[in-house]
Amino acid sequence: MTTIHLPQGPYTPRTTPLDLAPGATAPDSRTVFSAAHVVADPYADTAPGDPAAVDWESTLAFRRHLWAHGLGVAEAMDTAQRGMGLDWAGAAELIRRSAAEAKAVGGRIACGVGTDQLPDDGTAPTLAEVRSAYEGQLALAEEHGAQPILMASRALARAASGPEDYLATYAHLLRQASEPVILHWLGPMFDPALEGYWGSSDLDAATDTFLKVIAEHPDKVDGIKISLLDAAREIDVRRRLPGGVRCYTGDDFNYPELIAGDERGFSHALLGIFDPLGPLAAHAVRVLDTGDVDGFRALLDPTVELSRHLFQRPTRFYKTGVVFLAWLAGHQDHFTMVGGLQSARSLPHLAKAYELADRLGLFPDPELAEHRMRALLAVHGGAR
Repeated sequence: MTTIHLPQGPYTPRTTPLDLAPGATAPDSRTVFSAAHVVADPYADTAPGDPAAVDWESTLAFRRHLWAHGLGVAEAMDTAQRGMGLDWAGAAELIRRSAAEAKAVGGRIACGVGTDQLPDDGTAPTLAEVRSAYEGQLALAEEHGAQPILMASRALARAASGPEDYLATYAHLLRQASEPVILHWLGPMFDPALEGYWGSSDLDAATDTFLKVIAEHPDKVDGIKISLLDAAREIDVRRRLPGGVRCYTGDDFNYPELIAGDERGFSHALLGIFDPLGPLAAHAVRVLDTGDVDGFRALLDPTVELSRHLFQRPTRFYKTGVVFLAWLAGHQDHFTMVGGLQSARSLPHLAKAYELADRLGLFPDPELAEHRMRALLAVHGGAR
């Protein structure tokens, strides 16, 4: 057995991966989406601030990988670097291509709908401009047969003067939607520009506004995705939802307990961490389908250390670790990200992510992962 000298110390990689072959059916006790990353074109001659150059074939191949394991794909979300390298033109093309691919393979897809075609220069648009931007993106998602996810909007956060503006904007959009949508509450730990969303920095007051939107339009809300990294608040909101409205956990710190649930309910899943954990996560939920909660927890609980590492502050840079693990796992041939975001995490951070993922058996080819980790160390002058 070989030893690799990581910044945190010597490590002996495992030699066998988990046996998680594709081809399984989707879980049926929980609806499970993986928010998927995009693969950059490493040969594109781009500069900071330029439109994203995407390797479309590798990007779509990764989605086929997720569908092959029975997961749904949450497309053009935060994990795909919306607002952090991927602009609306790139996101629109991603939605078109992924929705067509989903139709071709019979995969489930939901797509992020926002307002990022508006200037993100700190100026406040009008509420009418916010509504119009949302409507344009909503129409695109519906045109291509994807379930819309109404994402939190930086522009609305700047334009709104209080809770009533959120209530009116979302009421307008829900009336426009032809089918039930997923509402997404993304916390400021993921995007600082969303501080005070729903009209208040007081989370209790914000929660009341959020729930009022749902209560007034339950027939137009399939579910909600909460990304606040606060399990107690998610459980409280989950218990207050109208009948038939689902809770999709976006809590990358506490997902096993939230998906397992309790005697009063459970959460479905729409998670960025299910990008690198996809096959294992799908397998674990299929175990949960049988009623084996302990078996489910035995599979997913050990993954929380990796997830908390990837999502440590600044949380919004978790995408770097996600793409890094996709490279190590052989899902793409390079560690380059749109917007140059591969530089957003340190070598020690990435090395620890490699170790934690390898201990879990996540790499289909452990030798390839080790080789690529050694190459990264060599680039940094630390290979041994």
